[in-house]
Amino acid sequence: MSFLGIGILSWITFLPIVGMVLILFLPKDNKKAIRWTSVFFTALQVMLAVFIYMNFNRGLAGVNLAEGFQYVEKFSWIDIKSVSWFGRIHIDYFVGIDGLSVLMVILTAIISFIAVFASWGIEKSLRGYFALLLLLDTGMMGVFVSLDFFLFYVFWEVMLLPMYFLIGVWGGPRREYAAIKFFLYTLFGSVLMLLAMIALYFSVSVIDPATGEKFHTFNMLAMMNPTNYDPGSILAGVGTSWRYIAFIALFIGFAIKVPIFPFHTWLPDAHVEAPTAISVILAGVLLKMGTYGILRISYPMFPDATLHYQVPLAVLGFINIVYGALVAMAQDDFKKLIAYSSISHMGIVILGMSALNTQGVTGAILQMFNHGTITAMLFLIVGVIYDRAHTRGLNEFGGLMNQMPKYSGIMTIAFFAALGLPGLSGFISEAFSFLGAFQVEAIRWITIASALGIVLTAAYMLWTLQRVFLGSLPEKWKSLPDINGRELFTLIPLAIIVIILGIYPSPAINLMTSAVNTLVGVLNQHGGAMFLGQ
Repeated sequence: MSFLGIGILSWITFLPIVGMVLILFLPKDNKKAIRWTSVFFTALQVMLAVFIYMNFNRGLAGVNLAEGFQYVEKFSWIDIKSVSWFGRIHIDYFVGIDGLSVLMVILTAIISFIAVFASWGIEKSLRGYFALLLLLDTGMMGVFVSLDFFLFYVFWEVMLLPMYFLIGVWGGPRREYAAIKFFLYTLFGSVLMLLAMIALYFSVSVIDPATGEKFHTFNMLAMMNPTNYDPGSILAGVGTSWRYIAFIALFIGFAIKVPIFPFHTWLPDAHVEAPTAISVILAGVLLKMGTYGILRISYPMFPDATLHYQVPLAVLGFINIVYGALVAMAQDDFKKLIAYSSISHMGIVILGMSALNTQGVTGAILQMFNHGTITAMLFLIVGVIYDRAHTRGLNEFGGLMNQMPKYSGIMTIAFFAALGLPGLSGFISEAFSFLGAFQVEAIRWITIASALGIVLTAAYMLWTLQRVFLGSLPEKWKSLPDINGRELFTLIPLAIIVIILGIYPSPAINLMTSAVNTLVGVLNQHGGAMFLGQ
């Protein structure tokens, strides 16, 4: 589908940029127009996401990773013909989605729309705030639709700058420290990713069908095909030291974003200092970019290294699950508790991915989506109470259930979804991740040990509910108003998604099955069948 000659993926990616430009031309004092312009363009994005969901071909499957993509747009973007040793540089604007990315596109649209309403209380430099928010939206969406590595990297870096300013300018008391820490960690990972990308570029060649000329390419689908690697190039062959090094470089770049232990220390600081809406985007979408990058790039381009590092990946998943839960239990700051719970829940994604089978990878992708909706609810909930009480200290509350009954009901749904209660979406994705990992003999005991995280999550979530809502209400909170209509508008759609996918997860699972089976099939082809428990 295209409109005015532009494909739907370009529209859903760049619509926020159009909104950003319009906002920059609006008078800075016209705050109402700035807010509603942001609502309009993110709402259009949600409509396009709904269209994509309704028209996505769930049965389309390719015999290899280059097939199975939908809504593909491709044209020459940069083409430099050089007579030097460097040769021709050709970069395409190449976008498309499959089962691995469609849920992330839908998630990004939903969370960005909700983040605009969560930003309603922002008063400082409103025009700059919403312009940066929309630029961040485009960067995130671009990462999930890119099929050219250079384009992927551009969007990855575009996302970095607005997030730095949104934390550093509109954040809490230690906002500069948190913003710089986030920037430096992510930039370090980006440098490693850039080096791996350059090594891949000079190792892969394709032939121009029009001229018969052979040239290097950033095309990610070409990089997934072993026959395109030049004999004697640095990353040619299977199981070589350089391929393992490139895999680790890419992995660290993505692991920082997840974040995987020990690259996680930027996350609690960023969450605590960020405004509520930015915490929602950070946990809801940005963390998923790391695990998506591993599935989209590391796994299919380095299936040999993926198999080689299967057990260490599962160990890192276990550490994230248990360590994150233990540290969350020690927090008395509401935001820090949710931040560390995100580290724990993303560990479940890593564990499911390390299974390298259909059940585990399906559970991991579903957990990415479910965690995005659940954790967005949790940070919105923190924002509601912080706006009223101006404190996030868990030990300062108590007995809020009678004072704020609607707020308590929404929060209970979010907390029980986070601890994996059957009937809510968190349970399905966790079950699939553990089910897939348990089938693999090499990581079975790691999976069993990781189940401790489920118990710990239930412990700190229920303890938090007890401290905030049960007991006697302190005198100073007896005038707290209950949740208002705008806040309910941000939370109820997420709660509906959490409940529906908890009862009937097929609408999400059916989107990804074909793509996951293709990816797992590729890993099997590279001599890994004996390790996959299949």
